[in-house]
Amino acid sequence: MSDSAFNLLIPYLRDQKVRSLWLADENLLSASLTANDAVTVITNRIDLEQQFFSQGWKVFFSDYDFSIIENDSLDRVVYRISKEKPVVNHIINEAYRCLKPEGELILAGDKNEGIKSYFSNAKKLFGSGESNKEDKDTWLAILNKTKLESTKQLDDKNYPELRVTCSDSNFEYYSKPGVFGWDKIDKGSAYLIENLDSFLMTLIEPPKNALDLGCGYGYLSLNLSHLDIPVTATDNNAAAIRACERNFNRYPINGKVVAASCAEGITDKFDLIICNPPFHAGFSVDGDLTDRFLKATHDRLHHRGIACFVTNIHIPIERKAMQYFHQAECIMSNGNFKLVRISHSTD
Repeated sequence: MSDSAFNLLIPYLRDQKVRSLWLADENLLSASLTANDAVTVITNRIDLEQQFFSQGWKVFFSDYDFSIIENDSLDRVVYRISKEKPVVNHIINEAYRCLKPEGELILAGDKNEGIKSYFSNAKKLFGSGESNKEDKDTWLAILNKTKLESTKQLDDKNYPELRVTCSDSNFEYYSKPGVFGWDKIDKGSAYLIENLDSFLMTLIEPPKNALDLGCGYGYLSLNLSHLDIPVTATDNNAAAIRACERNFNRYPINGKVVAASCAEGITDKFDLIICNPPFHAGFSVDGDLTDRFLKATHDRLHHRGIACFVTNIHIPIERKAMQYFHQAECIMSNGNFKLVRISHSTD
C-alpha cells in the first residue's frame, strides 16, 4: 500500500548526492527505491534492514542509535514520522546534532499523527523552516539548522535508556519507549500466564523447549522460567530486542534472544509456542500479518507441540488458523481476551 507522506520524501532520496541519513520504520514496509550511495539508512526493524540490504542500500539495524554518525557531519536527514512521540522527538534531537550548519531535516506525516506540532517544536530547536500542506491532511516540513546552539531539546522521555517500568511478584521488567506496551504489563499476556497450566495439561509430556513469538520486552519468556526449559525469544523491533536481552541477563533465564521477523531464520522446532500477536479489534483477520504469525507458528511448532495465543476476543483467529493446523480452539475467555490453543494434532 502506497503511503502519501512517504511519497513526498522520495525526491530527497532519489538521485541526490548530498550526504544524507534516512530513518525508516514500519510505515515503509512497501518502500522500494533504487539504492543511493550518498544515503545511509538506519531502521529499527529487522525485516526492513533485510529488505533494504537486498536492494543495495547501506543500512544499519538498531534502536535508532545515531552513534555511528559524527556531530555536524550530515547535509540532510529524511524521516517519515513514526507513531510514537518519544521516538519522533529522539530522532529530531539527534538529527539536530548530526546535521551541519544550514543542514536540513525533511519531515513528512499526516495531521492526525502530529506533524504540525512536531514541526513547530523542531523549529524552535533548529532555528528556521517551513511546512506545507501537500495532500488532504498530509504535510511536508523542511527545517534548517540555523541556530547553532540550542537548549530547546524535545522531550524524548530519555528514549535511549532502558529502565524498570513495571513489576509483579516475580520480576522487575526493564523496558523503554519504542517497545509495544513498554510501560505496563499487558493484560492479555498476564491472562495467558495466569492460565498457562490449562494449556500445558493438554500436552502428552512436559515441553522440552519454547518459543516466544513477538517477545516485546520478554514478559512471557520470563514467566516460563519456572518450567526450566530453553526459551527462544524473538522480535522484529530493535528496542524490544534490547529490553528482552537486558531482562534475560538480569534473571537466570535459560534462553536466547533473536532478532527475527516472525521467527524467520530460526530453524528449531518447539514443543511450546507462546504469542500475544499485535492484532486488535479493528485488524482484519485476513490481513498479511495474521498469515505471517500463523505460518511461522506452523513452521516452528513440533508435531507433538501446542501453540498458546492470546488475542482480543473479537479476532476470529481460530478460523484463520485452520488453514495451517488441524486444531484451533478457544479454551477460555474473560470478556476482553481469549486464549486459543493451536496444534497440528487432532488428539
